[in-house]
Amino acid sequence: MALYVIGDLHLSLTGKKPMDVFGERWANHTERLRESFSHLTDEDVTVLAGDTSWGMSLEDALEDFRFIDALPGRKLLLKGNHDFWWGTAKKMKKFFADHELHTLDILHNNSFVYGDYALCGTRGWFYEEDAQDTHTGKMIAREALRLEASFLSARENAPDKTPLCFLHYPPIYQGYQCAALLELIDRYRPMRCYYGHLHGATHRRAFEGRRNATDYALISADYLNFIPKKICE
Repeated sequence: MALYVIGDLHLSLTGKKPMDVFGERWANHTERLRESFSHLTDEDVTVLAGDTSWGMSLEDALEDFRFIDALPGRKLLLKGNHDFWWGTAKKMKKFFADHELHTLDILHNNSFVYGDYALCGTRGWFYEEDAQDTHTGKMIAREALRLEASFLSARENAPDKTPLCFLHYPPIYQGYQCAALLELIDRYRPMRCYYGHLHGATHRRAFEGRRNATDYALISADYLNFIPKKICE
């Protein structure tokens, strides 16, 4: 029994968005994911840190969900910037139940317990996504509320557990710091913070290491060579 994390699967089993157009690194990435997950067991848990499917709706993403559901273990899904299928938690849980996707759940305004750890997280936000002029401040404030709701859920329901933080967007990136999220991370002191979103050449600009009480690590699928990162057993 072990806990894993990986982000940015970018699945498109309908064939509408093949990832090999982004370079050789993405060639056959679906089969590579299937192979790497085959070494997990049904008792394992994997956090999928956003950008899971290119589907524009839950129905569009169904084949991708079925692929994930067939992989060993339980999966906790986090929202990413390309997860346009994402709806309310109630709608998504009903969709999963109606289609017998029994290994999928949502990490959103809540928390989960795994062993000695409380799993917390949210999408986050990235300054370049709004570089032109729009609603960056509003989105960051909203994501901060969601992250705090997750930390508070863990504090209320699992006060003796050590928090871990999962984000889609990097809270630190080549000189940029998302102050609202980092303030919460510093306050609630998760042991580690995992994030995705960065691909290709941007891997080199990722912050990995310790900041105050928290260790940070990039877990985009292409960075991990499409092998889920084991956090603990």
